[in-house]
Amino acid sequence: MSAVDLLAAELVEPARDIKLNLQSVLTAACSLTPEQRWGTAVAAAVASRNVRLQVAVVADARKEIGPAVVDDAVAAAAVMAMNNVYYRFRHHIGKPSYEDRPARLRMNRLVKPAGSKVNFELFSLAASAVLGCDWCMRAHERVVVEGGVTEEQVHDAIRIAATIQGAAVALEVA
Repeated sequence: MSAVDLLAAELVEPARDIKLNLQSVLTAACSLTPEQRWGTAVAAAVASRNVRLQVAVVADARKEIGPAVVDDAVAAAAVMAMNNVYYRFRHHIGKPSYEDRPARLRMNRLVKPAGSKVNFELFSLAASAVLGCDWCMRAHERVVVEGGVTEEQVHDAIRIAATIQGAAVALEVA
């Protein structure tokens, strides 16, 4: 039994749908490659801030994908945690005086990931969905689609992110 399956078994009965969704969204039946599927799951788990879920997802991911993909997913979640706050502020305030200022925040990994740039953008999209930044979601969705990711693949990535976030919340229930 996988680490995610063991954790899912702990979910309370009212979260049964989350348990079933975890079993389905992380399978090979979705349209994503293993790197995309597991990288998305790792990024979403890190963005969810549930340590037990992060540990389980990363453990299962390491069995399926290489360490560079896991590292990119963790980096994407960390950079998006910063960027989503910054760009969401700029978007919501809407003042040109803020929009015209350079971010002056380091984002080197975003432009030079260890693996695929398109996959890194997909992981960033998933983290941004969990963290709720509409500006960042639109920007990353555009980049991944222009990079050859289909809308079906984007949809599957967001289904994974949504389910991971649901699991993070359900795991907090005593």
